[in-house]
Amino acid sequence: MTTDPTSTQLLPASQVSELIQIMAKALRAFQMYLPNNPIYQRAIQNLRAAFRPIWAATDELVLNVSETELIWEDQVVYRQINKSDSIAWTLFKDGMRALTLYKGAEELELHRFLETINKARFLAADAGDDLLTLLWALEFECIKYRFIDFFAEGGGELPGPSGTAGGTATAEERKALVAEEAPPRPKGVVDLDEVDSTLYFLDEQEITYLAGELEGEYKRDVRGIALNVLFDLMETQPEGGVRDEVLGVLEQLFPNLLTSRDFRSAAAVLRESKLLKDRAANLRLEQIQRLDGFVVRLSEGAILGQLLQSLDEASGLGLDPHAGEVLRELRSTSLEPLVSWLPNLSSDPLRKLLEGVVDKLASSNTAEVQRLLRIPDSEALPGIVAMCGRLQLHHAVPAFTEVMAHSDPAVRLAAVQTLGVLGTPGAMTLLEHAIEDADRQIRIAAVRAVGTRGYKGALRRVEGVVLGKTVKDMDLTEKMAFFEAYGSIAGANGLKVLSAILLQRGLLKMKEPPETRACAAVALGRIKTAEARELLQRAADDKELVVRNAVNRALRGATA
Repeated sequence: MTTDPTSTQLLPASQVSELIQIMAKALRAFQMYLPNNPIYQRAIQNLRAAFRPIWAATDELVLNVSETELIWEDQVVYRQINKSDSIAWTLFKDGMRALTLYKGAEELELHRFLETINKARFLAADAGDDLLTLLWALEFECIKYRFIDFFAEGGGELPGPSGTAGGTATAEERKALVAEEAPPRPKGVVDLDEVDSTLYFLDEQEITYLAGELEGEYKRDVRGIALNVLFDLMETQPEGGVRDEVLGVLEQLFPNLLTSRDFRSAAAVLRESKLLKDRAANLRLEQIQRLDGFVVRLSEGAILGQLLQSLDEASGLGLDPHAGEVLRELRSTSLEPLVSWLPNLSSDPLRKLLEGVVDKLASSNTAEVQRLLRIPDSEALPGIVAMCGRLQLHHAVPAFTEVMAHSDPAVRLAAVQTLGVLGTPGAMTLLEHAIEDADRQIRIAAVRAVGTRGYKGALRRVEGVVLGKTVKDMDLTEKMAFFEAYGSIAGANGLKVLSAILLQRGLLKMKEPPETRACAAVALGRIKTAEARELLQRAADDKELVVRNAVNRALRGATA
């Protein structure tokens, strides 16, 4: 075949190569997942999207097949040396030498074609079928193929057209040809084609009845019925090894239910296993532990992570209500993976569901919360810290001692904010120590928290900063936070200290910097007594603008 310059200009070989790669990925997806799986459905959608630029340039795509390559217009668009993973080798070894795809093949036929390739790859060595016979049975309209006959002299070719897209005979013509070549039928043998098999000999009522029965049969939950039988055997058959055998079946079935997204059946297993522990008589300890094992394994990080990823990826299909029933059965050991996954979820319904599960688990399992707070390298630690404040978990405060010693300032800052929300004596004690933290943001958050609650225990540390030399090295924000906290905590007892900073000193004494005096004015505004207001009014005409502004703001706050 010679290269057509027009074809390669309208349709670059790279576009065809990309299409073949997407077909290879779809082939793997069809092998690994069932048709109702979201990954399987996404593979079909990707295939259809990949064909759009192809059909914009041409109405057919002709690929020549060699051992390890697919060739289009004399250009190699696919090469895979490893034959076990090669589409080209799968087609070549069964005799296909050319494959033509016509416009529209991707809609209904291509995924069936790829499924057939997968089926042919795993046929037994002594199977009566091969790729050619499997394809003949499908009678494609938009896919044409050419095979060679391995047994013909000189390696002749077998025409392999399917349907009207390039074949020389329709399905009806081929059937007629087979009928002509068939041997005569022996006497006494009935041909089903000669029997009138229509339903029109039934009356309307009978037809309606049959249709209703068929519909009911198709809608019947056969798996649920089978599970109920197993649960009944588990409850009513204590003798022999019946219960152990039933448990073995359920243990083998449960992971498959999760993988196939049959959450209704999975929820039934979890629900009934909990009930059986109370209803079934004479259960051995080992059998009780195996009944507990379903939810214990589900709560493990690896299994739960795969389940959450699957639910999040399928969020476009809607959240299965039975999935919520499964997740609500989780144990406290699932708290860490759940909190770790929450920030990564893209599905809002799934996030809201998990937040409810997390809140329930944390509120009823304080010991597990404290254990997680003491694990410094846990990915869930920031989320656990924030959750303690949101749920007001006061019993978790002792574990914050380890959190406040964490090497990451962001974790310590989150802990300070949570302790400020909790406000217990233990929390205030930890915040008092955080006032001397090496990180500026943590110091500011801590001193604001103790100042907001007027915690007297922090007065010594806060006053030490206000009267000490380190305050001169602070920026205005941090300096203001310490003075405001001092005013709120010290109250009237701080008037002498603050007035000495704010007001004019003697001739032999140095005046404090304007910013420090302004901070003292703001602190006096927090005291809100007549004496504090009098001191502020004495400084209302100060020559420094920043001091006057701070005094006026403090006076307005004191009046309010």
